[in-house]
Amino acid sequence: MSAVFDRLSRHYQAGFAEAALPAPINEWTPPSLDEFLPAAVLIAITEREEPGMLLLHRPSHMRAHPGQVAFPGGKIDPGETPVEAALRETHEELGIPAEKVHVIGTGDIFRTHSGYEITPVLATVPADLEIIPNPTEVAQWFEPPAGFMLHPHNQIVRWMKRQDGTMHPYYEILWGEHRTWGVTASIIVNLTHRLKWHG
Repeated sequence: MSAVFDRLSRHYQAGFAEAALPAPINEWTPPSLDEFLPAAVLIAITEREEPGMLLLHRPSHMRAHPGQVAFPGGKIDPGETPVEAALRETHEELGIPAEKVHVIGTGDIFRTHSGYEITPVLATVPADLEIIPNPTEVAQWFEPPAGFMLHPHNQIVRWMKRQDGTMHPYYEILWGEHRTWGVTASIIVNLTHRLKWHG
């Protein structure tokens, strides 16, 4: 494996040996739903001297979260594990073969207000990997530095007014022209606390 894989594995093993963190949900409070649809996403870190993090923009025509920044991923099919689902979805969306993905482990589960229970899967991928985005599911992909995305100073708390007039906080991470927020940003913030990438 690579030096990036080894470093991530060490941080993962140390970080996830700790007790569970407070509910790492988009709105910071767990939704009160009776049933959630299982889903999985892949947090793919590129094996570079300065590792990157693979993210994508959803097409504007999509019914769910159009135009938003996301990790590759989607619903878990019957009989699949979260890892299998994340690898399948990543291949369908970005053309990355499962055998090129070096899985480290799964992260804390996120329950979203849209009714999904998301399992993040942490992994590394080769730096020179060819990426072939599926235009029906991916408008654009990009690779910000993992160190930038995993730095607490770049994770800003914003406030949004709900339909009932109440205010609630959410995370936002700005890199270039890309705005990562909502559950994707919350997953990154959670991972920041787990990995302690910057010590």
